[in-house]
Amino acid sequence: MYKCNKKSCTFVFMEEMILILDFGSQYTQLIARRIRELNVYCEIHPFNAIKELPKNVKGVILSGSPYSVYNPEAPQPDLNLYRGKVPVLGVCYGAQYLAYHEGGKVQSSPSREYGRAKLVHINAQNPLMQGLQLNTQVWMSHGDSITNIPDSFEAICGTADVKYAGFQIKGEQTFGIQFHPEVHHSEQGIVLLKNFVVGICACRQSWTPDSFIESSVKALQEQLGNDKVILGISGGVDSSVAAYLLHKAIGKNMTGIFVNNGLLRKNEFESVLNNYKQTGLNVIGVDASQLFYQKLQGVTDPERKRKIIGGTFIDVFDQEAKKISDVKWLAQGTIYPDVIESQSVKGPSATIKSHHNVGGLPDYMKLKVVEPLRLLFKDEVRQIGRSLHIPDMLLKRHPFPGPGLGIRILGDITEEKVRILQEVDAIFIDNLQESGWYDKTWQAGAVLLPVKSVGVMGDERTYENCVALRAVTSTDGMTADWVHLPYELLAKVSNEIINKVRGVNRVVYDISSKPPATIEWE
Repeated sequence: MYKCNKKSCTFVFMEEMILILDFGSQYTQLIARRIRELNVYCEIHPFNAIKELPKNVKGVILSGSPYSVYNPEAPQPDLNLYRGKVPVLGVCYGAQYLAYHEGGKVQSSPSREYGRAKLVHINAQNPLMQGLQLNTQVWMSHGDSITNIPDSFEAICGTADVKYAGFQIKGEQTFGIQFHPEVHHSEQGIVLLKNFVVGICACRQSWTPDSFIESSVKALQEQLGNDKVILGISGGVDSSVAAYLLHKAIGKNMTGIFVNNGLLRKNEFESVLNNYKQTGLNVIGVDASQLFYQKLQGVTDPERKRKIIGGTFIDVFDQEAKKISDVKWLAQGTIYPDVIESQSVKGPSATIKSHHNVGGLPDYMKLKVVEPLRLLFKDEVRQIGRSLHIPDMLLKRHPFPGPGLGIRILGDITEEKVRILQEVDAIFIDNLQESGWYDKTWQAGAVLLPVKSVGVMGDERTYENCVALRAVTSTDGMTADWVHLPYELLAKVSNEIINKVRGVNRVVYDISSKPPATIEWE
């Protein structure tokens, strides 16, 4: 079904679910991702946003938090909403809060307990611990520790340094663990999570790409009827999957508008547009590159660039949309991390960033918003795309920023700078694909720096541009590490760029991770 208001419409998956209460932990999204891997649907909500337990909730997980339970600003959820009604699992801060709330003792650890530990005591008969092996490795990340539990609690596991690494409240299905089962370093973490969501909460593991497509198509058909929908598509994974899902639901009533802002990769506008049309999508291509160049002339501030690019896109998109009669809906490729990052948890975390596709529309567009991918993580979007038989050329593309090369050209933007960067980027991406490294890399691209340096080409002195190459591994872009590309490949790419791209005489490779750096330079 869909939950709608005057301006927007969001698909609500009404199957059974696990509710994750977010207290600001850096690992909260990982909990959700691991549960989804078990084909169990879950949602993350700020701890203070739930006023009544939804009927389809089969269990609740209390996340970690950067706060101590003794901090005046620490999250304090109303446990009466959940305990005794559905199974509850507290993780790290969630476990400490459960113990503290019932009269247990939580104290600051002599040294921060961060890193690997072994479970030297396990109650193998406890339903949460079944299948866990003695001395299995877990990941600790907390400054406080539970040093005493109430008589109503039973210890179910412990490490050499943490006696109460896990507990259950007697007589109810409420559990707590002081380690993080969701991280890779907890070797049997997925076993524990499966024990909770499948064994204890009795979830059916029916959250699959095919079930999502079936439910979404039916819901979209019921909600949209014969209404016309427009969608801004970019060739990226999210907008492409949204377009194909809508096309499956309402056919030609979905019109995609693909705007060339002049900041796309080399030949991207033509190749992507042709690919869409070959697969039967109803897509309009608009070349507005010269308009974008005019608007960006002389602008160097990255935020101004983003606003100009975004604002100009809306103007062009709106102009094209008006050519289509009786349009009532705007579809967007919003995905779940966009939603999570754009909502604030009072106290422990602030909004990480605002997203252009989460904040609504200019009032003059007068359209309702439909977001068919709003519940999905990036890897789930690709799984849905595979089930929809979307071509690999679209489905396996690296993420590409909305402002395109506009934020990969540091300083002012000119048509000549775009040409240089397009040539550099094409050489880099082509070599990654030919060497087999493209599919091992989450995102790659080139950056044109506002730096010129002296070089020698033949017998001539040159004074030309420097470009930086960037390649990272990641799951969803929230954290990323630089890819250790082979020296031979980097040497080949550098040599080819300098020999073939007029205006470049120096190539560097960015070896910064996120954090502290970001993936894009602007």
